[in-house]
Amino acid sequence: MTSALLTISAAACGGGSNDAKTGASEGAAKGGGGAKVGLAYDIGGRGDQSFNDAAARGLDKAKSELKVEGKELEASPGETDAQKEERLRLLAQGGYNPIIGIGFAYSAPMTKVAKEFPNVKFAIVDDAGAQAPNISNLTFAEHEGSFLVGAAAALKSKKNSVGFVGGVKVPLIAKFEAGFLAGAKHVKKDIKTSVQYLTNPPDMTGFNDPAKGQVAAKGMIDGGADVVYHAAGGSGGGVFKAAKEGNAMAIGVDSDQALTADAAVKDVIITSMVKRVDVAVFDFLKSFTDNTVQAGEKVYDLKAGGVDYSTTGGKVDEIKAQLDELKQKIISGEIKVSAKTGA
Repeated sequence: MTSALLTISAAACGGGSNDAKTGASEGAAKGGGGAKVGLAYDIGGRGDQSFNDAAARGLDKAKSELKVEGKELEASPGETDAQKEERLRLLAQGGYNPIIGIGFAYSAPMTKVAKEFPNVKFAIVDDAGAQAPNISNLTFAEHEGSFLVGAAAALKSKKNSVGFVGGVKVPLIAKFEAGFLAGAKHVKKDIKTSVQYLTNPPDMTGFNDPAKGQVAAKGMIDGGADVVYHAAGGSGGGVFKAAKEGNAMAIGVDSDQALTADAAVKDVIITSMVKRVDVAVFDFLKSFTDNTVQAGEKVYDLKAGGVDYSTTGGKVDEIKAQLDELKQKIISGEIKVSAKTGA
């Protein structure tokens, strides 16, 4: 989103800086229904069929059940931290409280803006580094859920070869990779694995480039992989297309993508690593309306139902008992899944 569009958004919010701070303070004090929620999406925004859409579902549920209002703004490819700061600041100046940043890229911008608006409650998804008395950090055990779909990939593979496509090579996505590889090798020690990232920081377009996703997945499939898992946001659509064209199988991420992906490719998706961003967003908004918001990190792991694998389409029904056994062993602590590759 350009600065010009952000300025227009701010005007639509109404009120000057001083008025906005006063309004935000009152909103924080009151909590309750009718809160004006500001939601700042990552690249791809609502409609990405994955990460952002999961957040949108949480907001939609809050609108319905908690009677909150919502203002949604979207990140643009290649934008700077200053632009993210501006987006968060405009929401706060417009009287929106609480404000949620979807994605770790909001870490530094939120840390700065939260200090400017101490009476506004902020939350950030996928980042524990943004620290302030008014910031709640909503994080997930992506490696645990990815372990389960890694096991599923290995069990379903007929060629004993699976692949992982990451959107951007950052520590967060490495957690998906680590869990996936660990799960695959847990059930088949000799399985062949391929890994490719679409971009490296500061280029974050790997989360919204289906063409690159398709090329990466096609290379893996041509090399013998018959199951490919992506943790690449909107780029996953390209992974699914490559799987469809290459007579391979795919694994979705964040949302149950057998439900959300384009109809033409849904049939290749055998499962998804479901990451309940919707639950985290709704929980945070519920705590705001209840005046029980707590700053700091809250981890949504397998035990808490924050991550899981999906069964839509029945394509993993024959291995469900094995996956559920692994799931219980992770929950009990019998299996410890590392968040780092090679561990």
